[in-house]
Amino acid sequence: MSMIRDLRAVVRPSLRKTSTSKYDSYDATRDPSASSAVVDCAVYREGRRLMSAPCVTPHEAMLRVRESGGFAWIGLHEPTEEEFAGIAAEFGLHPLAVEDAVHAHQRPKLERYDDTLFTVFKTIHYVEHTELTATSEVVETGEVMCFTGRDFVITVRHGGRGSLRNLRHRLEGDSELLAKGPSAVLHSIADHVVDGYIAVAGAVQDDIDEVEIDVFSEPAKGSKRGSDAGRIYQLKREVLEFKRAVSPLLRPMQLLSERPMRLIDPDIQKYFRDVADHLARVHEQVIGFDELLNSILQANLAQATVAQNEDMRKITSWAAIIAVPTAVCGVYGMNFDYMPELKWKYGYPLVLVAIGTICLSIHRMLKRNGWL
Repeated sequence: MSMIRDLRAVVRPSLRKTSTSKYDSYDATRDPSASSAVVDCAVYREGRRLMSAPCVTPHEAMLRVRESGGFAWIGLHEPTEEEFAGIAAEFGLHPLAVEDAVHAHQRPKLERYDDTLFTVFKTIHYVEHTELTATSEVVETGEVMCFTGRDFVITVRHGGRGSLRNLRHRLEGDSELLAKGPSAVLHSIADHVVDGYIAVAGAVQDDIDEVEIDVFSEPAKGSKRGSDAGRIYQLKREVLEFKRAVSPLLRPMQLLSERPMRLIDPDIQKYFRDVADHLARVHEQVIGFDELLNSILQANLAQATVAQNEDMRKITSWAAIIAVPTAVCGVYGMNFDYMPELKWKYGYPLVLVAIGTICLSIHRMLKRNGWL
């Protein structure tokens, strides 16, 4: 491994010094009508952007960094392997990290490859809906990968939401923070992602409160108790997706806030502690959501069981009432000549009165006991 690192150290400067890098050759053969994955590319020195417009290529950005110092920040959105190949060669990115950045669907993590930190964040966005149903999408996930070096930051974003444009503009307005270099950008991205978690957690809390109220309130006319199981289960699935984004990020934030790293400015490391604290708070909320939804689901199923028992008691009660006339009519339906009161003219009304009296008595007794 040491031989490979030495060879890379020799080869990498030559790649950066020559103007015929892999990125240049790729850019020359690229279809001009095709859209570029590069969203923004700029050089920053002493906290200020050196140009009023983005760079033409990342190669030009690194040339400006070597000329005037500072660092380059390159933002990409869902690049293909071909689009990212030249940039990876220009900055000497590790193939494993490049593969993760291109194909996405990664767990949040922090990895170090030589002089580059590779960080994966899961972004969460709340999907607005007028009514929560059994098929409602509550949260939408995306990904932000961040390559952090001594003089560059490369962000790769996947998903239709989670643009970093406003974050970049906000950072450009804080030259003191941006002057800390690439680690300041990494912190701002982490803080931006975790702030998104906090906002989504508040919205999900509202959905859970709504479901909880519906479960423990009187059902609407025409609906039955226990009919909210589909909504609860769907909400639980969305909370699980939320949990998959938050929980794996705890360890990376802990490392960035506690372990000294050469690529992280000591002053910026203090800010990571605040991000880690906010993330821990969100993680506790998400765990609480999961446990609360379990309790609500169990209560909903218990209510459904109680409702079924009430229905069975009503059915049994009416069956007991109907059994009385059935038994009497069955007796008098037998073909015998010598049966009591067959020739008596008041026999028929007497039997009807007797049946009605017995049925009313049974009905009153069952109603008093709460069966009807």
